[in-house]
Amino acid sequence: MWIVAINSWKWESGTMKNCSFVHQLKNDSYGLHERIERGITVCDKEGKILQMNDKSQKTNHGDLVGQNVLDCHPEPARTKLVQLMEEHATNAYTIEKNGVKKLIYQTPWYENGEFMGLVEFSLEIPFEMPHYIRKPKME
Repeated sequence: MWIVAINSWKWESGTMKNCSFVHQLKNDSYGLHERIERGITVCDKEGKILQMNDKSQKTNHGDLVGQNVLDCHPEPARTKLVQLMEEHATNAYTIEKNGVKKLIYQTPWYENGEFMGLVEFSLEIPFEMPHYIRKPKME
């Protein structure tokens, strides 16, 4: 089982930079990969799916590792994924399906400064939720 070690990411301009992305964790003593309701799918720069966690597999009807992410999406989503890979861009939106609202966050991942592909995070979110504007502390 694997989970992504968030503390290894370096965020710049909304994308992950210079990180070793997927980490094998042999001792997940908290069982976070099972308890946190989020799907994570990782593909390479050609669109080949490299990793899917359990939630992603359940949502996408099975283990699609080795398949091309472009073959798993109808238009216009397919064209959007091609654009994200070509431009190394980020895409974020919400969806509702089967009575569940989700935040979908698709973003490039890099290793040693080189574009390696895309990662998609799918998080179940409440239909109604507050939005806060945080003001920077004045020093």
